[in-house]
Amino acid sequence: MGYKVAVVGATGNVGREMLDILAERAFPADEVVALASRRSQGQEVSYGDKTLKVKTLDTYDFTDTDICLMSAGGEASKEWSPRIGQQGCVVIDNSSAFRYDADVPLIVPEVNADAVVGFTKRNIIANPNCSTAQLVVALKPLHEAATIKRVVVSTYQSVSGAGKEAMDELFNQTRAVFTAGEIKQGGKFTKRIAFNVIPHIDVFMEDGYTKEEWKMVAETKKMLDPKIKLTATAVRVPVFIGHAEAVNIEFERPLSAEKATEILRAAPGVLVIDKRENGGYMTPHEAAGEDATYISRIREDATVENGLNLWCVSDNLRKGAALNAVQIAEILVNRKLLNRAKRAA
Repeated sequence: MGYKVAVVGATGNVGREMLDILAERAFPADEVVALASRRSQGQEVSYGDKTLKVKTLDTYDFTDTDICLMSAGGEASKEWSPRIGQQGCVVIDNSSAFRYDADVPLIVPEVNADAVVGFTKRNIIANPNCSTAQLVVALKPLHEAATIKRVVVSTYQSVSGAGKEAMDELFNQTRAVFTAGEIKQGGKFTKRIAFNVIPHIDVFMEDGYTKEEWKMVAETKKMLDPKIKLTATAVRVPVFIGHAEAVNIEFERPLSAEKATEILRAAPGVLVIDKRENGGYMTPHEAAGEDATYISRIREDATVENGLNLWCVSDNLRKGAALNAVQIAEILVNRKLLNRAKRAA
């Protein structure tokens, strides 16, 4: 008997990607339901070779649904995820609404899959921030080998992380540059994004860091190790899909570039593309549509003791969001953690 899966936010960038990945990975679902707000009711979305009509979240009954992949934003999740969980359906939430809740596991399967059992407290599992997800996939095997003390990361984040409207804004501004048209600003971004970079993602906090930067700190500590010191600068770049990160790591014990490369080559979810020649590295354009977290430019940092630099690239809509959520759902199925009694009744 297969499972019944609901995708909330099915008309958005991540929701559509969730449907694609469920089909690609042949997730054992007898039924998949596409849900969104009332304004999207009746729209059609693709699921493999099928077309699903979008139903409204407001009136949907989750009592016979096993898993809800939630990608409708933080406010919608705060309102709906606890209600859905109380109906016996496990929510895998892509927003930041529950990531820092002690009763909600925050999961990247390659990093802390065993923590998934904690979902029973609220029937909610949190997906991490897109920039954190790819980072911890790279850090986990290195931390096990030499214990990470400190991480300095600068991100190069694509506009798809801010949604479809942000992608449209980049497209329209770029077109305006080439056609000498009016470059409209003041949409999703605080400054022009076409042919520019913006060192500002999410809201500013009192200490001068942005919420995006704070998320990377808090989530890395929760999933990997609370002792790790991390500082981040999050930057939006004019790329449609794929986040990149320049990562500087200090370890407690020596770790050569050669040994780090060997460790990363063997790590789950990681592909090392690192030839010290022209084009011997990965870029966001090449990572788009791929599942792996790609690591390049692995080299020792001689300015600190036991230091290492690397370049980390991943598709933020996949590993940073939709793929990670489906992988969590696969853990629930493979470890037989879902309560099927309600389905058998």
